[in-house]
Amino acid sequence: MALDTTTGTDRMARKAMRAEFLDAETEQALARAWRDRRDEQALHRLVTAYMRLAISMASRYRRYGAPMSDLIQEAGLGLMKAADRFDPDRGVRFSTYAVWWIKASVQDFVMRNWSMVRTGSTTSQKALFFNLRRVQAELMREAQQAGEVLEPNVLLERAAERIGVPLADVLMMEGRLSGGDLSLNAKPSGEDDGMEWIDLIEDDGPAPAEGVAARQDGLVLRGWLLEAMAALTPRERAIIAARKLDDEPRTLEALGVELGLSKERVRQIEASALGKMKRDLASRAPGVYALLA
Repeated sequence: MALDTTTGTDRMARKAMRAEFLDAETEQALARAWRDRRDEQALHRLVTAYMRLAISMASRYRRYGAPMSDLIQEAGLGLMKAADRFDPDRGVRFSTYAVWWIKASVQDFVMRNWSMVRTGSTTSQKALFFNLRRVQAELMREAQQAGEVLEPNVLLERAAERIGVPLADVLMMEGRLSGGDLSLNAKPSGEDDGMEWIDLIEDDGPAPAEGVAARQDGLVLRGWLLEAMAALTPRERAIIAARKLDDEPRTLEALGVELGLSKERVRQIEASALGKMKRDLASRAPGVYALLA
């Protein structure tokens, strides 16, 4: 028995090439059947007929390194979105409408997978990602024909002007396109002692000594606050805890309902309690009271 050596992508492409060609009337009838009756057979027939268009557009992005099978899958998703949103009453052929959705789907996929660091997907970033190298090549050819030598900074400035985006965006994209991802577990060149790039990253967290001091200060401050609150009446402590120490502070009105007091009376008790704590804490360490403000 002969072995089938064709790939799934090849088989998909050949199947798409054998699909029927739809005239405008049939295309609109299928689109209406899906829109109005959610006829899945009509949707399948419409999508199958234009899968060759999706594959053709996907093939334009092979140079970006993504597997062709993945590009075709994304193009197919874009085609499905187009079929779901297409309005046959607008008088536009489905292929014209579908091109935009297919292109957008494939471009988003390419940009998502170009780097572990997300490149971005705004209109200007897409224009840069897919056109910067082409525009730079055009500018270089034009300069060569004119006998002009373009400095790198001038080339980038002209590219930004021609594409219609800020120079800062061009500089950012140039850096993204010029350098690939580097593993933090890779070794710096010339290093033979087993050290990796990740070992050279500065820790921006607090130093161990600072952490110990911060924890110790926190314990002292907590003790001061507990002692200051101990001098309050039970009602004052309840109001201060609800207003200043809870993760979700209570409103004066809510506390008034709970305690059977007016909103203004709760505010007066709170002010009086804070005044007592301020005097107590001020005698221990100036500025500590600001934590309760």
